[in-house]
Amino acid sequence: MRDPSTSGRRRLIPAPRLSRPGRAALVASLLLATGALVGIHQPSVSAATAPVTVTVNTRAGLATVPDTALGVNHAIWDSQLGTVETSDLLRAAGVQMMRYPGGSYADIYHWRDHTAPGGYVAPGTDFDTFMAGVRRAGAQPMIIANYGTGTPAEAADWVRYANVTKKYGARYWTVGNENYGNGHYGSAWEADHHPDKSATYYANLVVQYADAMKAVDPTIKVGAVLTMPANWPDGLTAGNDPGPWNQTVLTIAGPKIDFVDVHWYPGGSAAESLPRTSHITDAVHLLRQQITRYAGPNAGRIGISLTELNVTSGGMTSQPAALFLADAYSGLLANGVFTVQWWNVRNGIGTVSTVAGQTDYGDYGMFSSGTCTSDGSVCEPPLNTPFASYHGLSMMSVFARTGDQFIRAGSDQPLVTAHAVRRSNGEVAVLLVNKDPDNSHPVTIDYAGFTPSAAAPRVYTHTNGAASIATGQSGSATSRTLPPYSLTTLVVRPATAVTGQPGAPGQPTAGGVTDRTATISWPAATPGASPIAKYEVYRQHGAVSEQLGETSGTTFTVGNLNAGSRYTVNVLTRDTAGRVSWASPPLTFTTGSPASSTCSVRFTNTTDWGNGYVGTVDIVNNAASPIDGWTLTWTWPTTWQQVSSGWSANWEQVGTAVRVTSTADNRRIDGGASTSAGFVGAYSGPNVLPTAFRLNGTLCSSR
Repeated sequence: MRDPSTSGRRRLIPAPRLSRPGRAALVASLLLATGALVGIHQPSVSAATAPVTVTVNTRAGLATVPDTALGVNHAIWDSQLGTVETSDLLRAAGVQMMRYPGGSYADIYHWRDHTAPGGYVAPGTDFDTFMAGVRRAGAQPMIIANYGTGTPAEAADWVRYANVTKKYGARYWTVGNENYGNGHYGSAWEADHHPDKSATYYANLVVQYADAMKAVDPTIKVGAVLTMPANWPDGLTAGNDPGPWNQTVLTIAGPKIDFVDVHWYPGGSAAESLPRTSHITDAVHLLRQQITRYAGPNAGRIGISLTELNVTSGGMTSQPAALFLADAYSGLLANGVFTVQWWNVRNGIGTVSTVAGQTDYGDYGMFSSGTCTSDGSVCEPPLNTPFASYHGLSMMSVFARTGDQFIRAGSDQPLVTAHAVRRSNGEVAVLLVNKDPDNSHPVTIDYAGFTPSAAAPRVYTHTNGAASIATGQSGSATSRTLPPYSLTTLVVRPATAVTGQPGAPGQPTAGGVTDRTATISWPAATPGASPIAKYEVYRQHGAVSEQLGETSGTTFTVGNLNAGSRYTVNVLTRDTAGRVSWASPPLTFTTGSPASSTCSVRFTNTTDWGNGYVGTVDIVNNAASPIDGWTLTWTWPTTWQQVSSGWSANWEQVGTAVRVTSTADNRRIDGGASTSAGFVGAYSGPNVLPTAFRLNGTLCSSR
């Protein structure tokens, strides 16, 4: 269980110091993120400098970049919050959203008199000053209404002042900060004066906040605080709540909210956080799954914001933080998170160390506060000197612009990650992240569905220790050598300008999903210069697309699917002249199990403690004849899940495959009878549970 008590804190509270791993440790941790915890061969470290192949696939569309994508946190203890220099630096980095009044301070802050009892409020940090800075930077505000020591009426008055009196047009309002940290689960760092600290009480009060705030301005969007899957206290149930925090809050407040708000601090040093960006897709998938399951009708309208993101030690102001920021922002935005916000603009010096040959000041901020250690032995650079994370955010602003569509990009080397977007002018931008602190990596880039121009691409590069992003036009769109610990963006023009292409289909939906089939439907596209000839349905298979079929209509039934498997598909339009549209927005669905079978399995997750749980599998023989000896198999959806120990059966795991065999006591299951076995499950990332089970080779139905 991670103790999150240092996340979202005010300045000058140092995070625990963790020693920076050496090169071998870093490489091992990065490779572990891509291999199974049990029984998987890991590539040798000596393979680190082998040529890398990156694939960019324009047919595999992901989320479109919104105008709220790139965000930061502002805090009322920062005396530079409202200065012209701060706003201009943030504008130059492309910041689109700023959060106020600052993490846990939000739950002690009273906007009317600009006070935070028990905390420090710097001069020149009131709400109007914040809004002036937001406007100068060309950004939008996200405001945290005080849940811990405030009231719905106080929040409603703030909406009235902001949007009726001052006409600021502040759209996004969150009820509280990290309210699960109020002691309900043991750890207490978030102020909460309510007599009941439960998730149930919070959710019911969120309803009151939403009603009061929207009565003043019905156009605002109100968010509720959830926990990031696989991060404490996800999965835990406390007190008399009907389930874990997310389930409880969504069930009660889901019909009243417009978005959910989560934070993510992967833990450990920046270098140790780098491989954990591989968790993002599954974490967002689980969060959407929870929203769909518990938030009631029309749950698809509920967005996801990630309003605090940072590492917690060993590289917070040096190059690993820049790499982590760009990699994590890209992964989260590609998966449809509508804003990602770095903690923090300024924070203050922490534990000083040397990381990758550079001084790291242990500061959560993007800019230097000009502060010194308590003994005065080490001081930060002059006030407002940008740290590496600022350059990471600046790189994001040249890579992913509002209206760009993320497309699939993949790498065959875990030390190099790739992201890509497609732009309305036909360009493709590719972001390459070299997480190797010591070695350059030669990269070959293959493009699918796109032919790059022979002209040299525009190139943006940030290297370890650099004080700015280097820009130029050089080299080839298909090959590049990445410096150690670097960020590189290539902006590539198409070989031939394409005009008159049809519009992309609208958001697809899936119906009639079974264990083997799904019917996909989509809104018709707008024709371009020629009539529409057909629609093509593609499955995303990593960074490669597999065409599932085509049709002249707007519905297509896909067959031959695998049970219990997650599929992401896009639909493309092709016209009579052969022009092809952009990819539709992505559709992700999971196939189920057979409606009926000679066997049934119920998989139960109980007594979850945040990185493990007690699991039970109940096996039912639905046939008339008995089973004499049985083998149950399934495959974990991720590489970080495993069976630690088990009982009432023989348990074995190889890679992600689990094999459970009967014992002498339970080998016979009579017709209509059942048996059970249990195990302790462990996970070090999002715990996506399996849904497809085979008994003696037969695919079972789920109960």
